[in-house]
Amino acid sequence: MPKFMFVYRGGHEGMEHATPEEMQQVMQVWMDWIQGGVEAGWLLDGGDGLKPEGAIVNADLSVIDGPFTESKELVGGYSMVEAHDLAAAIELAKGSPMPQSGGTVEVRQIMQPGMEGS
Repeated sequence: MPKFMFVYRGGHEGMEHATPEEMQQVMQVWMDWIQGGVEAGWLLDGGDGLKPEGAIVNADLSVIDGPFTESKELVGGYSMVEAHDLAAAIELAKGSPMPQSGGTVEVRQIMQPGMEGS
């Protein structure tokens, strides 16, 4: 069955002012979604959140601090899922907490040996 990566962007706007209880509620929504996916068998890896700071290694091997993108474009985390096709993966992404919090989910199929050019 094809595997897909969900790339999460944004959705954390306003969370810097959230109370500990509000942050706990958000985390509980994510944990419930992850547990449901694992139990249903379509969530292969709940993934992790990513810290905003990092570095970019360029083709000439120079390194710059970054990425410096707008916060709504910053990759904040990822998950790995299994679905019959892209349409089914998109439906799973719609059920994730990210769209509900104002963020986006990029759905990308993982290339497997022999599928180049398909």
